[in-house]
Amino acid sequence: MNSIWTEITKKTNFNSLDGNIKTNVLIVGGGLTGILCAYMLHDAGIDYTLIEANEICSGITKNTTAKITVQHGLIYNKIIGKYGIKAAKLYYKANSEAISHYKNLCKMFDCRFETQDAVVYSTTDKTKISEEHKAYRELGIPSEFVTQIPLPLSIIGAVKIYNQGQINPLEFLYNLSQKLNIKENTRLVEITPDCVKTDRGNICYKKAIIATHFPIINKHGSYFMKMYQHRSYVLALENAKNVSGMYIDENEKGLSFRNFDKYLLLGGGSHRTGKKGGCWHELECFAQKHYPKSRIAYRWATQDCITLDSMPYIGKYSRNTPNLFVATGYNKWGFTSSMVAAEMLCDLVQEKKNEYTELFSPSRSVIHPKLAGNAAEAVFNLLTPTVPRCLHMGCALKYNKYEHTWDCPCHGSRFTSDGKLADNPATQNLKR
Repeated sequence: MNSIWTEITKKTNFNSLDGNIKTNVLIVGGGLTGILCAYMLHDAGIDYTLIEANEICSGITKNTTAKITVQHGLIYNKIIGKYGIKAAKLYYKANSEAISHYKNLCKMFDCRFETQDAVVYSTTDKTKISEEHKAYRELGIPSEFVTQIPLPLSIIGAVKIYNQGQINPLEFLYNLSQKLNIKENTRLVEITPDCVKTDRGNICYKKAIIATHFPIINKHGSYFMKMYQHRSYVLALENAKNVSGMYIDENEKGLSFRNFDKYLLLGGGSHRTGKKGGCWHELECFAQKHYPKSRIAYRWATQDCITLDSMPYIGKYSRNTPNLFVATGYNKWGFTSSMVAAEMLCDLVQEKKNEYTELFSPSRSVIHPKLAGNAAEAVFNLLTPTVPRCLHMGCALKYNKYEHTWDCPCHGSRFTSDGKLADNPATQNLKR
């Protein structure tokens, strides 16, 4: 169940840490965010070290569908309603700059960057689409309201924007990482305010960036309260239609579409981690009905951190950790959000001002309707008297029969059937 990117892309390898070292900026996590942070610090002449517990891009990054767009579902109407026009304009500006940065970087090497239009559609709620299009007009985002798209779906409305992008993520990152100071197979064991202990030596640092998808330090920031994780599934279909663009349903249980090479990438089957969902079966049924001549060439699944207000947490890990920074909660839009995070954090670790600091602050208010539901889910699973238990905070794990894993419905940690850690925030294998 490897992604298409893993199967077709030649990997770059790095040595492990060997003994004790010092560094100005420590980056923990070798996915998209961590590598972009390392690249920007390297380019700025800042001393840094990136450590990755396994191999770079071996976590969530290898499973992305790699859409590069400012269109993050129905985000802009939400932001205007909760934070106002100014905040929505900043969000759009930050992500527009991220796309421009990708386009410039992709001129350096071939990573199959393609310019595409992006479309968010609805099959059930025209009002939501109309309100989002109205928000686009208020913000000056070039867009078009459409009622027909080249998908085998009956829609009642969609918003299209232009000149977005898609990419082969691993070609991009393996090329970008070649000259960076990266230590693979170096697992963080313990962190203090100025030093970390790994399984291969200690690293003293001045500032640290935690880029581990879900933050792994529980005693600061309360991320276990203000985020949960969501799984979704992808089929790469041969002999299916080229849809000429990137498409996503506004409903989180809907479908997404994009092409790569000769394949149609069909995504969906989503559910909260540890809960039941449509998984690959839902996608297989759709493909059999609407693309009967297609063949499944690859299949894989991914996992996303979902925040209370649908915006990432980027900045100081908490108010009480002045030298510790974080980037998380990308709400299924990891490519643009990772670039925004890297640009921000590169400034913040150098103590430079950044205009997006307040907008994405991890310390912003958590008062939100989703908070109660998230807390109730955690309490229920903490009190469920079954085994095995998650090593993150002790929630009862649920068996995922499609992927043969033990998944945590509280915070999204996952373990293979034999107990090996598959996804954080847990940091150790199950002891069974």
